[in-house]
Amino acid sequence: MGEKRAVLMPTDVSTRVGVFDRFAGLASAVAGRAAFFAFCMLLIVIWAPSILVLRDVDTWQLIINTATTIITFLMVALLQNSQTRNDQAVHHKLNAIADGLSDLMVQVAGALPDRDLERDIKELRAAVGLEEHESTSRNAAPAGTAGRE
Repeated sequence: MGEKRAVLMPTDVSTRVGVFDRFAGLASAVAGRAAFFAFCMLLIVIWAPSILVLRDVDTWQLIINTATTIITFLMVALLQNSQTRNDQAVHHKLNAIADGLSDLMVQVAGALPDRDLERDIKELRAAVGLEEHESTSRNAAPAGTAGRE
């Protein structure tokens, strides 16, 4: 594997998003819709009368327990991936805002050149929509970093 670099600002975020990250984002979007809830309800409606065919309560319960456990297990993994990417995006946005405000305060005091403020404006604009570019495998910020040093 390649060397991991520190990602502190939105412009440092890689635009390459992995296949799993894209899949997890899509799954998260689908799971949050009414259609997915309707699908789950349909599954229950189809399962409930199957007792008439199976005639064995233990098998009947095993089917629904196994199906819901598998779906829950997979959804937790996918939704956690999406949540991690969103958390990282918010972290990078807050870094950009804090850095921009810090430089703005220093400039107001008269001790900072305009080019630093222009860079911060670029960082703040790059932070917009950052959730779409976050990848859990390529944009890991080191633990305990709150901004640039």
